[in-house]
Order: sequence, then C-alpha cells, then structure tokens
Amino acid sequence: MRESLQDTATDPRSRRTRGTLRRVGIAGTGSYAPEHVLSNADLERMVDTSDEWIRARTGMQERRIARPDQATSDLAIQAGRRALQDAGLAADELDLIVVATATPDTLFPATACRVQAGLGAHRAATFDISAACSGFVHALTTCQGLLASRAFDHALVIGAEVLSSIVDYKDRNTCVLFGDAAGAVVLAPCSGEDPPGELLDNVIGTDSSGIDLIQQPGGGSRHPATAETVAANLHFMKLEGRKVFKFAVNAICESVDQILRRNGLTLDDLDLLIPHQANLRIIEAATERLGLDPSRVAVNIERYGNTSSASIPLVLDELARAGRLQRGQLVCLAAFGAGLSWGTTLLRW
Repeated sequence: MRESLQDTATDPRSRRTRGTLRRVGIAGTGSYAPEHVLSNADLERMVDTSDEWIRARTGMQERRIARPDQATSDLAIQAGRRALQDAGLAADELDLIVVATATPDTLFPATACRVQAGLGAHRAATFDISAACSGFVHALTTCQGLLASRAFDHALVIGAEVLSSIVDYKDRNTCVLFGDAAGAVVLAPCSGEDPPGELLDNVIGTDSSGIDLIQQPGGGSRHPATAETVAANLHFMKLEGRKVFKFAVNAICESVDQILRRNGLTLDDLDLLIPHQANLRIIEAATERLGLDPSRVAVNIERYGNTSSASIPLVLDELARAGRLQRGQLVCLAAFGAGLSWGTTLLRW
C-alpha cells in the first residue's frame, strides 16, 4: 500500500512543473495517547458527577491525560514518528509539517516548528492551523491542495491536543468531556489507476454566528494574561453544550450529504463514516438522521473522550492498524468545532 503512493519523480524541479493537479493520498498513519487514564470513577472523586451521569450524556468511560512534563508537541512527535514509520518515509524526506491544535505549546513559534526539531525533519516547512475540533480536516484540506499543486511532495499532517491544560476540573459540565492525544497521517502523491488512501474531495466552512459557544476567552490580545483574567478563569475552555448539539448534528449530516452529492454518490456508496468524537449522543443522532447503519460509523469515544483535532486521525489510525479498513472502501471524515466550523473529507482507501 505504502509504496504505490510514492511519487516516481525524484527531481526536485518536478514539483514546480505547471499543469494538471496531482492526486494525493494517505501513505501512513500514526497516533499516540498518554499512558495516564482518567476514569469516570476518578472524576467522581474530583467533582459532583457520577459514572452513570457521564455515560448517559456522553458515552465516555475514560480519557487519557498528559503528564505535567508533556506538551502538545511531545504527543505530536510520537504520533508523527509512527506515521512516518508506517509510510516507510524518513523524517528528512518531509517537505511540510502542519499541526492542527487548539492547545499549542506556545502562541509562537508554531508547535509544528517543535515537531520538526523533535523529528529531525529539517527540510520541512512548518505551520499550525487553529480550527479547534475541525482542525485536522482543515489541515488535511490545506496540505492536499499544496501537494496537488506540486508545491510540496510529502507532508506530515497532525492533529494534537493537551486539552487538560485548558480544562477547569471544578466545572463538571466540561471536565468530564476532554482528553489528550495526537493523530497523524503522511500525505504523498498517488500513482496507479486505483491508489489506496486517495483523498477525493473536501468541504470546509464556518458559521461565525456561534463564535462564542466554544472558546477559551483568555490569553489572547482581547483578554491578555493578567491577575484579573486568571482569577476570572478566562484561560479555561468555555462550552455551551446544548446549543452546540444541534449545530453539530446538522454539520455532520449536511456536509456528508453535500460531499457525496457533488461526487455523484449516495449514502449507499459510503462504507464508513469517521465523525469527530465529541459526544456519543451527537454521533448517534447524526447516524439516525442520515439513515446509516451504526456498524458503518466508527466510534472510540468511550476510551478517549473528546480529543478535539486529534480525534479523527486517532480513530483512523486505530482502524488501519486493526485491519478494519479494506482496499477500495469509501470513507468519510466529518468534523465540527469552535468557530463554529466544520470540515468533511471523502477518501477511497
């Protein structure tokens, strides 16, 4: 699978050749989740909640939490290294590293710069994308375009988060939801008549009328870090879950329908939907509205919680390594998040 995705052209000048856009596909996948498990039972001892309450409202049983000495780049490097190994690609063959994250190591430089250093990918250009839970699909869309236009040949796309760093563990409405993880894919030009992992199409968008429904108010230029903003807990995530629920279900259903229709496909053609793992009730509601058999919807939320931009590549890597993705399957990735934003990618495995 991996060899068929490598570009046959070795001359660097070939990437600057103008003409037909190249086809781009996933050459390798990787993921990483911290070892420490935060269970519902643990949360019962921290806030006024219960295992029954959490399971009934979210479908979550546990989530992974980074060590105090682990930042987002540390998780991203682990996932990136595994994706490179899966693709059979050396770090110094990368031309581009893009990290999607809402929890960067620092506001600047980009977390992708630290990933470059950690991997030894010194030839690669780097930047971050901030689209919260939609970030991985936005990064995938961006990198596909750059590779298709021959600006780059090999890209490492990572969704990584240490959400525990911005979660208020005194707020039972948010602290039960989020975990830490990273997921990555290597993108490369496709060759052959039916290459595996080919990215076929993308849909991304934003409805800023809900801009305040999911946010971290403090820490930026609007509310810089001061004693007052820290005391007011503005550096923790704020979420209006009930209002986000309706948007999330609509975003999944409408974007999946849009991307299938414009490619002359129907839901009957879709083999697998990988939605953002935000809440099991959201996933179930979207599955029912679409009319999909639940067996065609990938879910791992019970073990990781909501890992924001990491959730979709984490699921994708687990499925790939378990052999649950079969050659020729039509797969749809569907994300939604702060902004309010959404992103959907259609690919042929």
